[in-house]
Amino acid sequence: MPKPPPLPPTPRLNVFRRSSYPEYLHVSTILRKETVGGALLLVATVLALILANTGASDFYFSVRDFKIGYEPWHLNLSLGAWAADGLLAIFFFIAGLELKREFVAGDLRTFSRAVVPVAAAVGGVIVPAVIFTAIAFSSGPEMLRGWAIPTATDIAFAVAVLAVIGSKLPSALRIFLLTLAVVDDLLAIAIIAFFYSGDLQPVLLLLAIVPLGLFAFLARKYSYLFGTTTWAAGAVLLPLGIATWVLVHGSGIHATVAGVLLGFAVPVLRSRRGGGPDAGPGLAQNLEHRMRPLSAGFAVPVFAFFSAGVTIGGVSGLTTALTDPVAIGIVVALVVGKPAGIMLATWLVTKTTRGALDPDLAWVDVIGVAMLAGVGFTVSLLISELAFGQGSPHDDHAKVAILTGSLLAALLATVVLRSRNRHYGRIADKEALDADNDGVPDVFETDPARDERFGGH
Repeated sequence: MPKPPPLPPTPRLNVFRRSSYPEYLHVSTILRKETVGGALLLVATVLALILANTGASDFYFSVRDFKIGYEPWHLNLSLGAWAADGLLAIFFFIAGLELKREFVAGDLRTFSRAVVPVAAAVGGVIVPAVIFTAIAFSSGPEMLRGWAIPTATDIAFAVAVLAVIGSKLPSALRIFLLTLAVVDDLLAIAIIAFFYSGDLQPVLLLLAIVPLGLFAFLARKYSYLFGTTTWAAGAVLLPLGIATWVLVHGSGIHATVAGVLLGFAVPVLRSRRGGGPDAGPGLAQNLEHRMRPLSAGFAVPVFAFFSAGVTIGGVSGLTTALTDPVAIGIVVALVVGKPAGIMLATWLVTKTTRGALDPDLAWVDVIGVAMLAGVGFTVSLLISELAFGQGSPHDDHAKVAILTGSLLAALLATVVLRSRNRHYGRIADKEALDADNDGVPDVFETDPARDERFGGH
């Protein structure tokens, strides 16, 4: 009796394989906007540092600390606090929209695509936090409040670095970087909610559920109520969003948490009554398209302007700042801990899933992107202020460390990624080739059988 033919080998997970073409176009649009936002962020940061370290420092700090708002609602805040609590809520709203879209309708709705960036984001949060804690442990519990400062990646600055160095980073790695940054922003907001909120007011927190629930209900019914007019939906949803933010702010939970909750409440796909998924983009994508320029071009740069201004005090002041255990922990965590955590998590995924890198890529490419993820800025500045209090000595030292660590991470990533730019150029040429002139580059026309095995598109 003849032996049965051997079973075919189990297919290996292709790590960092190319995304679907719609996802490629979507992410390319996002990154173009974030490149502009990164440039504005850099300008705002440099301007803040100049004003804080020249004769204009008194003017700068008086503007930052100028208070405005309605005190009975606990909204008599400084302009710096309005930027941190209010404008960054827009930033986190966009992050919530983007993350939900990725897991509902994007490439991350399948385990094979989600596992690597999610695991990398978790590793990129845990390892820097452990390194910071180990360095600052002997300095007392007050120092340890800054453990979460080096955990987040600033996608706008990271993409701006790519634009400055002229890197032709392949689309798979760009999507990985964007997804990782969005996921660790979500992890950061969870950390803020659980570890950096205080004086909880349960009644106000429960009241916040009312406008949030109405927001979610009307957002789901928007296509039936408002048709395709996003502005009409916004006119109804905006007051409910503001009410949710005010109540969350008054409850003692950091107000940026409201931004993420509102983002998660927006539907990604159209309802059946609204025409279903084939009727066009849902409300989440429409809102993201309209509000991302507001976030990247205004909200985040203004926050950076009010938060990045720190008086350094010349060479002696810089030395004092960078020898503070808090600063040492942040710099080492961003430059060493962040890439180490990302690489360790990615390597573990490949080993536990029998995964292999895409044939077009090598581990040095992943190392370059992991180093670039050490560019932490926006969320790191926010957590520094929450941990130590705006304007305190440790906050000032932490901000100097955030700027220094991010700069070092960007320079190291530049060295690695520029060394591979010729190879990236060949991949870019391949991704642009459309030999059959069907409007879709040939490399994105994947094998359906292979995609089905791996749960892809």
